[in-house]
Amino acid sequence: MSTSLSVITDSPCSLDVDAVVVGYHSGADGPEPASGAHDVDATFSGGLARTLSLLGASGALEEVHNVPSGGALTAPLVVAVGLGPAPEQGSAPDPDHLARAAGAALRARGAKQARVALALPAETAEQAGAVATGALLGDYSFTRYRTGEDAEKPAAEALLVVSAAEGAQQAAERARIIADSVNLTRDLVNTAPADLVPEDLAGVAEEVARETGLEVLTLTEKELAEGGYGGILGVGQGSVNPPRLVRLAYSHPEASATIAFVGKGITFDSGGLSLKPAGAMDWMKSDMGGAAAVLAALRALALLKPKVNAVGYLAIAENMPSGTAQRPSDVLTMYGGKTVEVLNTDAEGRLVMADALVRAQEDDPDLVVDVATLTGAQLVALGTRVFAVMAGDDETRESVAASAAAAGEAAWPMPLPEELRKGLDSAVADIANVAGERWGGMLSAGVFLKEFIADGQRWAHLDIAGPSFNQGAPFGYTPKGGTGSATRTLVRIAEDLTE
Repeated sequence: MSTSLSVITDSPCSLDVDAVVVGYHSGADGPEPASGAHDVDATFSGGLARTLSLLGASGALEEVHNVPSGGALTAPLVVAVGLGPAPEQGSAPDPDHLARAAGAALRARGAKQARVALALPAETAEQAGAVATGALLGDYSFTRYRTGEDAEKPAAEALLVVSAAEGAQQAAERARIIADSVNLTRDLVNTAPADLVPEDLAGVAEEVARETGLEVLTLTEKELAEGGYGGILGVGQGSVNPPRLVRLAYSHPEASATIAFVGKGITFDSGGLSLKPAGAMDWMKSDMGGAAAVLAALRALALLKPKVNAVGYLAIAENMPSGTAQRPSDVLTMYGGKTVEVLNTDAEGRLVMADALVRAQEDDPDLVVDVATLTGAQLVALGTRVFAVMAGDDETRESVAASAAAAGEAAWPMPLPEELRKGLDSAVADIANVAGERWGGMLSAGVFLKEFIADGQRWAHLDIAGPSFNQGAPFGYTPKGGTGSATRTLVRIAEDLTE
């Protein structure tokens, strides 16, 4: 059942819902009601803030306390969520803080709280959209494999955002599209790899294309061989499940710019013959997170209809060890003719991405952005919540990082040092797929991809290895497991290109 989302202007005190969510800031003397909470606070004898103080609440960001209304409101429960320190006078609340708070409140929702009103600060359309986005993302759960009493709570029946801001309803409608797309990415990443082999992922892309009007073309293993896609074929040759390359396209009649997205779609990464240790393999179902993000972003663009043309490539394979798998020291001829010596079969993502990057440039895009769970070195450099942005030039790198920030995703610009290219020299081919030393592994992977970008082509590379899959506890609107990382960023980059 899909959650209904509405924007209303009624007082939260009289709403016929199961719970009302209000925000509190952390003040010097304890929690202080935020915008939207004052009516609710006043209905409690002595104020709800006093009750929260007695419960030990501080108003810290994402802190959640449930307080029975005792008849003070029509709703039986008030959910007070922390927003952190109050913004300085004349400043607005941080939209990301609003989204995180809304997400934390919805994650704490009980199974019987089916109708929830959100009376968080929403004095502008941007704030209303942030609240709606955070609530929809926070209410996500992956239930495909749950049964009986172990099944997780169902999604909320209705979310009501209290806001009188002009454009709030349109912002909520956008939030619905964005959140549904992010949750599609999460669903795909969370799906067991036996249920999402390359043909399955290509099938999902084809289904999304039919539903949204996207153009779609899928290349089978035979067509990949005929086209000379040596990277995708080399990675996939060890699996009984053959690889695929999917091209999706969205077009607008008034568009003056074209963007191309390329996503890594390794549906399971064992490492191939360069086998991963067991502890590093159990979450490798997430290695198709880049392709999932590209698919979801194209879905969102088809529904939002910005004045831009967008193409997306999903480079899909399963990296498995077998008697037919590629071997260390094999040489692959990539799409476009460049040769690569494979020194490590666990550095497979860059091989499928290289093929797709060369193909994507044939669409004559103004900008190419690739997204991949590419390197373990990304986690070493930036941790599990911040993805890396690399690019062929400083302006593109900064622009893409700014789009990520505007979309509410944590990203950090990183360099592509020229001296790292020498480490990728091969004794027998044009380039090796890994460097001879371990240092700067995230950057050298980006340098490798840059070799497949034509001179003058604007290009950016997003390494989302850590942020794409949350192995820890849920936080804010982010669940355990697939996070949907980079989906919102890709949509924002495309929209920014229209400007």
